[in-house]
Amino acid sequence: MVRPLVTRYVGYAQDDVTLAVHRGLPSRHVTLVISLAGPVRMAGRSLQGLVGGLHTRAVLIRQDRVQEGLQLELDPLGMRTLFGVTAAELSGEVGDLADFGLGSLPDRLRSLPTWRERFALLDDVLAARAADPVATPAEVGEAWRRLRGADGQVRVADLAAEVGWSRRHLGERFRTELGLPPKQVARVLRFERATRQLRRGHADLASLAVECGFYDQAHLTNEWRALAGCTPGTWIAEELPFLQDQEAEVARS
Repeated sequence: MVRPLVTRYVGYAQDDVTLAVHRGLPSRHVTLVISLAGPVRMAGRSLQGLVGGLHTRAVLIRQDRVQEGLQLELDPLGMRTLFGVTAAELSGEVGDLADFGLGSLPDRLRSLPTWRERFALLDDVLAARAADPVATPAEVGEAWRRLRGADGQVRVADLAAEVGWSRRHLGERFRTELGLPPKQVARVLRFERATRQLRRGHADLASLAVECGFYDQAHLTNEWRALAGCTPGTWIAEELPFLQDQEAEVARS
């Protein structure tokens, strides 16, 4: 019951973080973060557990030297089932995990000695919430799957025709469920693909732009400024080494 609603769990533990501020980039997921160390600090808030909706601007997160916690990537169409709200209600926002009846979860996870046991607890908690799944319109689900599968490189008019709706109606239903219209979702998906490729070492920005559905390198750079708050080059220099170190640490955990 949980697997279709959750893309993955990530456990992380680091004790020498040097990057003072991390950019939480837009992605296709609703993000659930549970800190097992100090609270997560962003936009004047400090939260031990949080749920972040789809967004089109980077979220700036202040980082402590020591970090430990879990991050879950959730399918936005599963939010009704898991949290009793639509992804649209969290679009561009960050909610306190305690507001969803899970305020004790950080302490429960912290008390467990291994990642395996922590992931098993998450399975149990989410499975209990997924016992009575809430369906979303099949047309929205199909359009969402098509957009994800194409990494945003599909025309909205074609998408609407495929599901048998007008472009306007598809846009309205997407806003109702996800908080973003299809065109903005496609924009985030193209950006996310470019991010994945940069993390894999794809350094030729001109060819990357074409591969990911941008008009040209200038379009790619402008979208990065809008969505990430910096150019690709700045992100590669400031953030990528930190992320690669973090991934190596996760792999060892």
